[in-house]
Amino acid sequence: MRYGMVIDLKRCIGCHTCTITCKTENDTRPGIFWNRVLVEETGEYPQVGKYFLPRICMHCENPSCVEVCPTGASAKREDGIVEVDEDKCVGCKYCIVACPYGARYFNEDNGGYYGKELIANEIIGYRRHKLGVVTKCNFCLHKLDRQAQPACVKSCLAEARVFGDLDDSESEISRLIRSRHGFNLMHELGNNPAVYYLAP
Repeated sequence: MRYGMVIDLKRCIGCHTCTITCKTENDTRPGIFWNRVLVEETGEYPQVGKYFLPRICMHCENPSCVEVCPTGASAKREDGIVEVDEDKCVGCKYCIVACPYGARYFNEDNGGYYGKELIANEIIGYRRHKLGVVTKCNFCLHKLDRQAQPACVKSCLAEARVFGDLDDSESEISRLIRSRHGFNLMHELGNNPAVYYLAP
């Protein structure tokens, strides 16, 4: 079993629902986006276009972040998910520098969305994560434990995301990668990401 995700760039409409759902589901602080959508414009007026590139942690098979972690806080599970043990993390930020995908964030007290004074749901939600440590997408482990899909997959209005087992050749995710020639970002680095994209 190796968890992975396919994102169909032809279907993604850039609505940012995945970004907002992720923040709500995981109670991340201002400035921390485990799930973001980059917007690119192409062409010249009047023939212009726009495409969207969702970016999350790639849960690499050969994760650079795990290699540089001095405490073992960053580790890869048997199911392929790369996670951060907040109790082991010392906040050295080596992993942030090592990640070629910019998927890691340092969790610090920078107030809430409405200033330094936190509102009720921020007070409760922010307690889920320690300060002074690195955080990142974990494919919503708390939902996977209940046999549920990651929040970004479940909430995608355009159904652009498919989550599943990369080791199962008959899974929907494996079939899509084969039939639509799924590709990874920065494949040449050798990290072997578990997140694939389908060309628009």
